[in-house]
Amino acid sequence: EDAADDAFHAFHQDLSFVRKFLQPLLIGELAPEEPSQDGPQNAQLVEDFRALRQAVEDMKLFEADPVFFALLLGHILAMEVLAWLIIYLLGPGWVPSTLAAFILAISQVTPALQPPKLSNRHRAWHTRTLRTYLLNSTPSPPPSCWNLELPWLLGPSRPPDPAWDEEAQRAALLSGHLSPQYGQKKRRYLPYNHQHLYFFLIGPPLLTLVNFEVENLAYMLVCLQWTDLLWAASFYIRFFLSYIPLYGVPGALLLFVAVRVLESHWFVWITQMNHIPKEIGHEKHRDWGSWQLAATCNVEPSLFIDWFSGHLNFQIEHHLFPTMPRHNYRRVAPLVKALCAKHGLSYEVKPFLTALVDIIRSLKKSGNVWLEAYLHQ
Repeated sequence: EDAADDAFHAFHQDLSFVRKFLQPLLIGELAPEEPSQDGPQNAQLVEDFRALRQAVEDMKLFEADPVFFALLLGHILAMEVLAWLIIYLLGPGWVPSTLAAFILAISQVTPALQPPKLSNRHRAWHTRTLRTYLLNSTPSPPPSCWNLELPWLLGPSRPPDPAWDEEAQRAALLSGHLSPQYGQKKRRYLPYNHQHLYFFLIGPPLLTLVNFEVENLAYMLVCLQWTDLLWAASFYIRFFLSYIPLYGVPGALLLFVAVRVLESHWFVWITQMNHIPKEIGHEKHRDWGSWQLAATCNVEPSLFIDWFSGHLNFQIEHHLFPTMPRHNYRRVAPLVKALCAKHGLSYEVKPFLTALVDIIRSLKKSGNVWLEAYLHQ
C-alpha cells in the first residue's frame, strides 16, 4: 500500500462498490522493484493512522444518525416558519425584516457544507431525499455539482492545485505558495498587497450570492441536471410564494438578497478560519495524516460553536475523515489527539475570535510577500 491508498480510502467508504468501476480502468501493476513516488515517510505513523481508521470503523463512527439529521431538518423548517410568522404578525417593517433575515440565514447556513455526508454509506431513498433537500435549500452546490463539477469541494482535504486549475490562475486572493509565485511571474490581476482590505468587499458579501446562486443555476441548466433544478426551483417557489404576499415582488427580492448576503458572510468566515491561515501548498510527499494536520486547524469547541459552525470547528477530523458524519467529530477527536501526541505532531486548536482575525493577518502577510516578490524578484 502507498499514500494514495489512504487518500482514496478517505473518500470512498464502500471499496467493493468502487472497485466495480475501477476494474475496467486497470492497465497494469507496478513491479515490486519500481521506486516509490511517495518519498520518505514515517512508516509507523502510517501504520498507526490505518489502525486508527480501522478502530473508527469498528466504532461505527462513519454511520450517520438518522435522528440527528431529522432534527437538523426540523431545525431548518421550524426557523423558516418562525421567520414567516414574525413578518406575518409584526408586519414587513425594518426591525421584523432584519430579524427574519437573520433567522432565515441561520436556518439555511448551519447545515450548508455537511449534507453530502448523508450519501456516503446511506443510499436509501429517504437519506438521498433528505440530502437533496438540504443541499438545494442552503447556499451549497447541488448534489450533481458536488459530485461532478466541484470534486475539490467535496474533498476539502485536498484543495485544488493552481497548476492544474485554470480558474485559479486569476485568483482574487492569494495565500501560501501562490503569493511568491504570482510575484515572481509578475501577475497582478488585483492589488494583492491590499487583499486584506478588499476581502471585506468581494469575499464575505458576495460569494454565496454570485458564485453559489448564479453559477450553480447556470451549471444545472447547461448540464441539464433537471432533478437538481426542480429541487432548487421548489425552494425559490416556496420562498417567493411565502413572502410576495407580505412584501410584494421588490420587497421579497430584497429580503432574498439580504438572506443570501448574510449566509455568504457566515460561509466565508466559518470555512476559511481553518484554511487561509495555514500553509497549503504543493504536495510534499507527506503521508495522509500529517498532510491534513499541516493543512488545517481546529477551533475550540462548545455547544454554541459546534452548532454555529456546523461542526466545522473540528476541521482536522473533517479533513482526516471527510466522509464521517459531523455529529461524530467530538467522539473521534480524542483519538486523533492521542495519535498526534504519540508522534509529536501539531494538533492546533484556536479560540474562535483568534481564528477569524488570523484570516486577515494571513491575507495581509501573503499580500506583502507577493509585493516583495513582484518588485524585487
